[in-house]
Amino acid sequence: MAEEPKLARRRENRKSTIMSGRTIGEARERLETKNERVAARKKDKKKKTFRISFTVIGFALLAIILIGLCFSFLSSREDDPVEIVTETPAELTIKVVDEDANATSGKITSRMETYLAEVEQDFRELGYKTTKAVIPTGSVRTVHLYLEGRKGYIKMTIDRGSGVSVEDADRLIRYLAAQGTNDFEYLDVRTPGKAYWK
Repeated sequence: MAEEPKLARRRENRKSTIMSGRTIGEARERLETKNERVAARKKDKKKKTFRISFTVIGFALLAIILIGLCFSFLSSREDDPVEIVTETPAELTIKVVDEDANATSGKITSRMETYLAEVEQDFRELGYKTTKAVIPTGSVRTVHLYLEGRKGYIKMTIDRGSGVSVEDADRLIRYLAAQGTNDFEYLDVRTPGKAYWK
């Protein structure tokens, strides 16, 4: 008959567990020595120093690249030849009649003359030819402009820009043409955003 195993005494069992380094649940972790801890700390410190140095060097290189790009951009702009475009002022070539004095263009104000020259040029760019301008009686800001091939005139004011007034007149002429009306007594483009005809 086989011999039954003997149970170890509690005292001996506890002593053997402590001596072997075992715990109830699992094997005990290995303890680090002081030298190993010091070596690990030095290694971590070197890694941290390397990361900080690498970051600082990266930012420094980025700053140098950006500064270099700025200088190259500024120097290239200085080297580019600058083309100075001087606009030649528009010249008034049409006849201007002042109904108050029955005079020619020699009696009108310089502001009116400049405005009419710009209007003439703007109409020319849109394919129209102006024939004459009339300053009506009692007016210093309103002008009636006549176009070649049209019986009526266009009421304009020097208080509005010449470009917008001419564009409004062109739109109105094209609108009337689309409606089958090429003749008009007058077009009025003196009010911004509105236009009238008769």
